[in-house]
Amino acid sequence: MKAIFRLLPLYLFLFTFFNGFQLKAQDWVKIGTNLGNTTIRLAAADFKPVGADPQTIPLKSIFDSTLYSDLNNAGIFQMVSKSLAPQATPGSPQEMVLSQWSAVPANAAMVAFGALSVTNGRLVVYGWLFDTSNPSNPQVLGKQYNEAASEDMARTIAHRFADEIIARLGGGINGIAETKIYYVSTATGNKEIWVMDYDGQNQHPVTHFGTITVSPRVSPDNSRLAFSTLGKYGWAVRMYSFDLSRAVSFAAGTEGGSNFTPAWSSDGSRIAFSSSRSGDSEIWVSDASGGGAHRITSLKGPNISPTWNPKTNAQIAFTGGRTGEPQIYVMDQDGSNVQRMTDGGYAVSSSWSPNGGLLTFAWNRKYGPGDPGAQDIYVMDIASKNWLQVTHESGNNDCPAWSPDGRHIVFQRTIGGHTQIWTMLADGTQQRQLTHAGNNSMPNWSWK
Repeated sequence: MKAIFRLLPLYLFLFTFFNGFQLKAQDWVKIGTNLGNTTIRLAAADFKPVGADPQTIPLKSIFDSTLYSDLNNAGIFQMVSKSLAPQATPGSPQEMVLSQWSAVPANAAMVAFGALSVTNGRLVVYGWLFDTSNPSNPQVLGKQYNEAASEDMARTIAHRFADEIIARLGGGINGIAETKIYYVSTATGNKEIWVMDYDGQNQHPVTHFGTITVSPRVSPDNSRLAFSTLGKYGWAVRMYSFDLSRAVSFAAGTEGGSNFTPAWSSDGSRIAFSSSRSGDSEIWVSDASGGGAHRITSLKGPNISPTWNPKTNAQIAFTGGRTGEPQIYVMDQDGSNVQRMTDGGYAVSSSWSPNGGLLTFAWNRKYGPGDPGAQDIYVMDIASKNWLQVTHESGNNDCPAWSPDGRHIVFQRTIGGHTQIWTMLADGTQQRQLTHAGNNSMPNWSWK
């Protein structure tokens, strides 16, 4: 089996898909993923329609459903069901009767409400967040939005208002409603890089190379996208500029051998990637423009899929094959102080949490002779090496990536030969499928 692993093409690591001791969701998981605070019971009232423009009602419907979904997905609220909310639709602070929302059956501690209108092609939204326990001074938040009237903008304004609420009530951590997820899709016939909103809306392609393009990684400032693509001279790490709407030069990724799995440092100044230009696949680092490329590992077996500690940029996690089967390792940024994190099985595709304290990765702890079998997503505390299994043998699960708020994980799941993108809270709850058409894999969450 070791010989098979050594002969396996490097890019198959990217697609590979227990009986063991399973920890419950201990305090370190709740604290480390920002899910440990007491949830706030929050109501989101349907916004009051204002005016007679025919766009008002359909755009309000999109806004209402998006706002509720964003708040429900946040992981920090106990949402009041729409069926338990009062029938009133307050459109201003003067129309809000807090006692209706704080009483049974709503029992809301906070309530979001407001008004929406369309006038001369402009979508105008007024939104408030009130504290029902403080009737003398209830306003926590008040916002006004004025944008071109469209379905996309109704969703965008809802995302913005949701993120304002989440940041205000969630300890100052920014929400993810305006973030994007980059991924690989076969929807156009070839494996190309696509992008979608965090909730699966607005799916569309980024690249059009007509070949195999994988491993998307967006820069911290969202201006560039690094990825691996199969071209005339083999596998290369390439770069796409969103400012220029085209591919741009990245010399470090095309200098020989097979080049895979780019990863940005959180300050955007460096890129780590895997390259076989010196023989075995090793981890290399260059600056963001592709200059100064240098190797930082010289380890037995293929070494791929680096990911930086985004808190400090002082450590890199990666997948290494020095023991035969792939395992997760952590090392200092210069390649020193290599530590093995997983204790057997088949472990790949690590991603580092925003706070620098946790790793998530795909792990088949039952791996042995024959096919890998089921693979699940795990979360590990770096300091203690305690781990939590967060998916449970529902298909093959791979390529997890953290959201920028540290509360969510996006990943791919293969069932019956079909691979789709899913998200979940970082403790494994609230799993949601985002893609449905074609095969979709290798997701990467934008930094903001």
